[in-house]
Amino acid sequence: MPAGRRSVSRTIRAYVALTKPRIIETLLVTTVPTMFLAAEGLPPAWLVLATLVGGTLAAGSANTLNCYLDRDIDQVMHRTRQRPLATGEVSPREALVFGVVLGIVSVLWLGLLVNWLSAGLALAANLFYVFVYTMLLKRRTPQNIVWGGAAGCMQVLIGWAAVTSSLDWAPFVLFGVIFLWTPPHYWPLSMRFEDDYASAGVPMLPVVASDLAVARQVVAYSWAMVLCSLLLVPVAPTGWFYAVAAVVLGAVFLTEAHRLLGRAKRGVSGAALKPMRLFHYSITYVTLLFVSVAIDPFLRF
Repeated sequence: MPAGRRSVSRTIRAYVALTKPRIIETLLVTTVPTMFLAAEGLPPAWLVLATLVGGTLAAGSANTLNCYLDRDIDQVMHRTRQRPLATGEVSPREALVFGVVLGIVSVLWLGLLVNWLSAGLALAANLFYVFVYTMLLKRRTPQNIVWGGAAGCMQVLIGWAAVTSSLDWAPFVLFGVIFLWTPPHYWPLSMRFEDDYASAGVPMLPVVASDLAVARQVVAYSWAMVLCSLLLVPVAPTGWFYAVAAVVLGAVFLTEAHRLLGRAKRGVSGAALKPMRLFHYSITYVTLLFVSVAIDPFLRF
C-alpha cells in the first residue's frame, strides 16, 4: 500500500479507536431489543438504523472525550498504552474537537431523525459520563464505576423513547439491570489489572479493598441484578421465554460470582483467582438476556 494511503488508513483507525468500538457494541446490543420490546414486535427498520447511528455517535463522543481527559492515565497503564492519545497518533486538540463534533452531530441526528426526547437522553448520558464519571468520580472514589455506569444504562431509555416518544417503567427496569450489572462486570476486570490502576492512581475498588471484600460486593450486586431482571416479567409484561432465559442466565451468573467468592475466601490470589471467568461470562449474560428481550414479543401470540 502506498505511504499516503497507509497513513490515511492508520489515521482513520486511530480515530475509530478513540471511540472504543467494543464498548459501543455492548451498548448497542441493549438498544435494539429494547426497541423490539417497546414496539411489541418489529419497529420500523429505518427507525432502528437511525437510533443505532445516533447512539453510536453519542457513545463515540463520550468515549473520545474520556480518552482526552484520561490521556495521562492511559500512558501509565499497560492495558491502555496503545490508545491513540497515549501513542501520539492523535493530538489532544484533535481528539477534543473530534469528541465535541461527534456529540453535537449525535444530538442533531437523533433530534431531527428520531425525536428530541431520545436526543436529550443521549446528551444527558454524554454529559454524565464526561463530567460526573470521568472528571468527578473516577479518580476520587472506589465506587466510581457504580455511578459512572449509569451513563451506559441510558441506551435502553434512548431505544424505548425512540419507539414510543415517551418513557415507562419497563425501560427503567432494564436500566436497573444494566446499572446493577456494571459492577460485577467491571470489578473482575479491575481485579485482573489491579496493578495498572494502582500505578495510575485510580482508586478502583480492587485497589483499595481486599479480594474478599470485592468478591462479596460482586455477589451482592449479582443477586440484585438477577432479581431486578425478573421484575421485567410483571412490569413489561414479558412472557415465558424471557422468564426462563432470565432465570437460567441469572443462575449461571450467580454460580460464577459465588465461585469467585469461594476462591477469595480460600485466600487464592492473582491469576489463580480467575476473575476474568466472570468478566467474560458477564458479556455473554447481558447479550443473551437482551436477545431474549427481543425474541419474547414474538412468542406471546
